[in-house]
Amino acid sequence: MSCIHKPGSCPMDTLIRLLAGPWTLYILWVLQENGELRFLSLKEKVAGISAKVLTERLRMLAGEGLIERTTEASTPPQVSYRLSERGRQLRGVLQPLNELAGRWYGGGETLLES
Repeated sequence: MSCIHKPGSCPMDTLIRLLAGPWTLYILWVLQENGELRFLSLKEKVAGISAKVLTERLRMLAGEGLIERTTEASTPPQVSYRLSERGRQLRGVLQPLNELAGRWYGGGETLLES
């Protein structure tokens, strides 16, 4: 597909800008590998991310339909996140990146075996 239009008008440009945001791919990968996670568990698994940035990224990903947010009525409310059907379509992108990361930085092993 040729993308010679102004920025943002090409579907590939739109997708790359979405996925290239800070922490975005890592959050998606953690949710893919772990399934549904509550906010604090997700924050622990995405080491180094602040609560503010994680909240911003999760809102953006939910807004784009890549993750689903579930709130349980309790005190305090329990909020969980998981990949949506649309987010699960990224498996074909995330898994090869995981394998490449293992070869480049992990002594030849993937970071998490599926």
